[in-house]
Amino acid sequence: MSAAPGSVGWLLRHELRMAWYNAAGGKDKGGAARRRPGNSTIGLMVLVWLVLHVVAWIAVRSLAGLGSGDPRILLLVSAVLLVVLTFMLSTAIKSSVLVMFERSDLDLLLSSPLPSRSIFTVRLLRVTLAAAALYLVLLAPFAHAGLALGQWRWIGIYPGVLALAVLCACAAMLLTLGLVRMLGARRTRVVGQILGALAGAFLFLVSQAFSLSSRDAQGQAREFAIALVRQDSVLAADSLLWMPARAVLGEPVAMLVMVLLACAVFMLTARFTHRYFAHGLQQAASSGRAPAAVKGTLRHRFGRSLFQTVVIKEWRLTARDPQLVSQVLLQLLYLLPLAFLVFRNAELQVQAIGAGLVLLCSSLGGALAWIALSAEDAPDLLAASPASAHTVRRAKLAAAVMPVLALVAAPLLWLVWRSPLAGLVTCVTVSCAVFGAGLVVFWCGRPAQRSNFKVRGKGGFVMNMLELGNSLAWAALAWLLGGATVAPMSGLAMLGAAGALFGALLVLLAAWLMRRPRV
Repeated sequence: MSAAPGSVGWLLRHELRMAWYNAAGGKDKGGAARRRPGNSTIGLMVLVWLVLHVVAWIAVRSLAGLGSGDPRILLLVSAVLLVVLTFMLSTAIKSSVLVMFERSDLDLLLSSPLPSRSIFTVRLLRVTLAAAALYLVLLAPFAHAGLALGQWRWIGIYPGVLALAVLCACAAMLLTLGLVRMLGARRTRVVGQILGALAGAFLFLVSQAFSLSSRDAQGQAREFAIALVRQDSVLAADSLLWMPARAVLGEPVAMLVMVLLACAVFMLTARFTHRYFAHGLQQAASSGRAPAAVKGTLRHRFGRSLFQTVVIKEWRLTARDPQLVSQVLLQLLYLLPLAFLVFRNAELQVQAIGAGLVLLCSSLGGALAWIALSAEDAPDLLAASPASAHTVRRAKLAAAVMPVLALVAAPLLWLVWRSPLAGLVTCVTVSCAVFGAGLVVFWCGRPAQRSNFKVRGKGGFVMNMLELGNSLAWAALAWLLGGATVAPMSGLAMLGAAGALFGALLVLLAAWLMRRPRV
């Protein structure tokens, strides 16, 4: 029986159909948007899911003797749920921004006779499903394997994951609407995407902080965590704090409480905030007004050279796009553990630091080079200008490389001060890797739009492989030469270093031979 037109079920079916159509994530050979994933993609997804069922079967059989009341099991499941919760919240924030600001059909829906409450309810369900989809795909095989083996408690994965997804979706939507009320629609779009990205990167920093701490500190942290779930502790195993873990482990009362809590929060959010949802969309629609005219007379300064003008122009364009800056600089968060190693350890891990800095800096340099060289907003204007095209492109390359070297200068200088030879080796390999990534984009980059930065990896297979080869070759060289500063190199290590250097030069030669013709 089909749902009545205009009802929540009717709108939800439309949302699910749109999500299925967007799952292909690209275009067909004719250039038209794909209507659904291809048969090969569907077959691959089914095969992966069957493999997950096999893995889940083996895991569930091996865990059959463990009881759900064991405090260690509660602690382990709670840690896993904390990771899942953080990434769910990140996904939910990004989805909330998507349904409010990046969908082009909401103006039509709000101008229709459909009630705003129904529209908001369906969009909130869409955010919930987006947050829960990946984790249901990964964890549902364990529930199925548990049922097949007669361990019915594994079915708690379904209500536990869905309840957490509902709570994350409601929190993300309320946060987005609150930001719209305080900051306005334009700033909320940027802040929401930054928060979503930071929520996902937060766990990486926490995990690295634990792994980089001393063994005594790690042991104390484990003892403290185990002490939390002892019977005489405030956070004993029967505490409400462990309710999500007990629900996932299949305890009936905990499952019922989590489901009822999620339903209550969802209904309250949908009932009392749909008007703010409509108001936020109206703000988003009216936020594109033209900027105010500059007061006073304009002053033109022509003292800079063409090279300096292009470099400053690229920096200004990038700085005026906070959303793009947040996506690029998110990679800098992964530099923090390496910086912690550089500034903290008495015995420097030269090899790990050098290889890590090379990989991260070359990735950041390639991203900035793509923005400056491939994502030019006015290529025809530059091509028709009397300026030297070669000078313009060299300036763009410099505009991409200089910020990366400036950002990594502090840890490199500290490393040179602590270990001069190792620091110099790291400086050389990092600089060569960054320049190499920029040259690969310089020669092989394809014109694109800045809004496609998230999917820039899908733009050209050849360029992506060359960038990867450049990063890996220089990282291997940094690792081997960094080890040579601590102990003499063996014959095999010298052969590996020569091979890595040859590979890096071969990547640049291949990129130059496959360079794209310039107008």
